[in-house]
Amino acid sequence: MDRKDAPAYPVGLRLAGRRVVVVGGGQVAQRRLPALVSAGADIVVVSPTATPSVEAMADAGELRWERRPYEDGDLEGAWYALVASTDAAANVAASAEAESRRVWCVRSDDAEAATAWTPATGRSEGVTVAVLTGRDPRRSAAVRDAVVEGLRDGTLVAPHHRTRTAGVALVGGGPGDPDLITVRGRRLLAEADVVIADRLGPRDLLDELPPHVEVIDAAKIPYGRAMAQEAINSALIEHARAGKAVVRLKGGDPYVFGRGMEEAEALAAAGVPVTVVPGISSSISVPGAAGIPVTHRGVAHEFTVVSGHVAPDDARSLVDWAALARLRGTLVLLMAVERIGPIAATLVAGGRSADTPVAVVQEGTTAAQRRVDATLATVADVVEAEGVRPPAVIVIGDVVTVGGGVAQGRTGR
Repeated sequence: MDRKDAPAYPVGLRLAGRRVVVVGGGQVAQRRLPALVSAGADIVVVSPTATPSVEAMADAGELRWERRPYEDGDLEGAWYALVASTDAAANVAASAEAESRRVWCVRSDDAEAATAWTPATGRSEGVTVAVLTGRDPRRSAAVRDAVVEGLRDGTLVAPHHRTRTAGVALVGGGPGDPDLITVRGRRLLAEADVVIADRLGPRDLLDELPPHVEVIDAAKIPYGRAMAQEAINSALIEHARAGKAVVRLKGGDPYVFGRGMEEAEALAAAGVPVTVVPGISSSISVPGAAGIPVTHRGVAHEFTVVSGHVAPDDARSLVDWAALARLRGTLVLLMAVERIGPIAATLVAGGRSADTPVAVVQEGTTAAQRRVDATLATVADVVEAEGVRPPAVIVIGDVVTVGGGVAQGRTGR
């Protein structure tokens, strides 16, 4: 076999503390240097000039920059070399020195003259994916991207064969569209043994779980009316103590009206490791999916997210509705469909104009999404007439009329 036709032998170089010489400080070096820095290499860049990013790495002490052309002897003591200058003669000379010193050398200008090739590399949760397809770097990058994306979003399931630490992940599932869960959340779902899911979590993702995963509907855990959260806490602790990897799948974000902190505190008190994975809150994503920006230049400089699960005159309410009525910005109400009548009346009584635009977005970001528009004066009647039911996000303010419906509709798939 001709040496040029022989496949490259894949290997992972452990360069921490070892001398690596980079000849050239341009765009190629700029792309390659961060990985060498992450590997802990002792990096020397030899180049008369460098990009601002390379110079910034030198200023930060991440590498040493010799501000001069390549000279014979620069590769002495090197374990690895990257030749990437715009000086063809210097590249040839540096490559020849690398060959004579038996230093593995990558050539950005001439792959055939190189003794090493740089694979397309990606990382996901401790796994390094490196792809070589010979002389087709674009294909290498495409394969790399597909594998890394699959590992990150859980569509490429690679089970852990070493002992995992049992515990609970409080995962924010986003507003409903399964594509809007975070990459980390989806990966943890794919690795779970038990999933305890809320009604408002992205239900479509549950169908993708392997058959061995136990899925528990939190709404169906047996409990008395006043013991709902305590029963869920107990279930989380029980399964985690049994050595299971547990995901508590919630809608939106765990800490935005999701009782995430209550669960985290209970788990911590029981000595169960807990991880919190933030989610996209429906308070901003659902209005956005319906074409409503919660802020807009010249219209609203602030937005306030309020729970409407209790009416303004309820003794349990912690909301200063009179103060909210005086605000000029956007109000976003969650869990407020059943009490929108008294809420709207309270805001008007507090000084908010009865003509203030209101939008009610039901089942936001899902296939069933619909938007109903009204004003503070009419919203209660409109919600009843249109048969709006939870879950729905209510947006109050002039931002409702911004854009004339631009980008309305479901996001994602």
